[in-house]
Amino acid sequence: MQSGSLFIGLMSGTSLDGTDAVLARRTSSSPAALVAHCHEAFPPPLEQMLRDLQVPGPNELDRAARAANLLADHYAELVARLLVQSGTEANAVTAIGVHGQTVRHRPELGYTLQLNAPARLAEAASIDVIADFRSADVAAGGQGAPLVPAFHAEIFQLADRARAVLNLGGIANLTDLPARDSGRPTRGWDCGPGNVLLDHWIFEQGQGRFDAKGAWAGQGTVAPDLLELLLAEPWLSLAPPKSTGRELFNPDWLADRLRHFGHYRPIDVQSTLSEFTATAVCRSIATEIPELEELIVCGGGAYNLDLLERLRRGLADSLGRSVPVASSASHGIAPEHVEALAFAWLAEERLAERPGNLPSVTGARGPRVLGSHYKRGGDWLTPAASPQQRAAAEPAQRVGSDRE
Repeated sequence: MQSGSLFIGLMSGTSLDGTDAVLARRTSSSPAALVAHCHEAFPPPLEQMLRDLQVPGPNELDRAARAANLLADHYAELVARLLVQSGTEANAVTAIGVHGQTVRHRPELGYTLQLNAPARLAEAASIDVIADFRSADVAAGGQGAPLVPAFHAEIFQLADRARAVLNLGGIANLTDLPARDSGRPTRGWDCGPGNVLLDHWIFEQGQGRFDAKGAWAGQGTVAPDLLELLLAEPWLSLAPPKSTGRELFNPDWLADRLRHFGHYRPIDVQSTLSEFTATAVCRSIATEIPELEELIVCGGGAYNLDLLERLRRGLADSLGRSVPVASSASHGIAPEHVEALAFAWLAEERLAERPGNLPSVTGARGPRVLGSHYKRGGDWLTPAASPQQRAAAEPAQRVGSDRE
């Protein structure tokens, strides 16, 4: 962002718990400093539509189009709230960077699909919208994900210390931030489930929508044989670059592995799922970042104290030494703000025609400018518009008046 410019970032992830919206400004000390934030859960009908679209079903094209419109309306409401909350006029915001809602992620087949209606959002918000960030990377042979590591490097990388950032959303992903002086590139990859299985299981047991602070899992006992079966998932042993989603780690995947473990208490299954999530992360770190000196955790899972403690123990076991594990809040950014800030930043990168991907993360053939630009309604017809543009618009305006 140019100094003083304002951007909005919108992020709704695989947890399907709603959308985080941020208003951000570049400052001398930050590429995307938080000005304001709001969060809103999806309206229940929209949430159900999005959940249903995670798996193949009838009449998908119509259902997806209607869900995309509802999603854009949900985004527009958040933008309006954010502007009122911060006392900001829409015309003071350069653009909105919006990730959209992933409903299919199949980079091995050459596509990724983030449900969205960005033109509808631009029209409703009267702000330019940058969307569809992943497609250019996938077209260049990349995974299209994760995209946030470039932003992690901007805000968390140090000259002389090896850090990693763990985002615990629905899926867990790691960003390897070697010391800048090392000369090694930033890398990033998905490393397993984050909250997706934990949230599903506790909801199925009628214990709430999520395990607050991991309190329920912390009261259970890990089932070693079930843990071993979960960790046998072949995808976990793939080398980066790699990405995944609900296409793999979903209720059917879990049910298939629980078929022979009905004798365990539900609370013990929750404890085992928490251990599975932590162990998958720790094994990935031990394999890919054995020199790690510090782990920064963001995303909703950063509030799961049971999971953070399992990560500390798991890293000590895997690396043979203790590694500090702390929420991104201890570094000045609340866990739920990081990804939304990243998409505000990526929107500015797009408008500046700077690459937003890291080939060392996604495996793309090279750097690519990411995102498509949707102009706010009426912006093309300005005082600077050509006479031809203005003449072409006038008949349409007269027809509209005649019909009123």
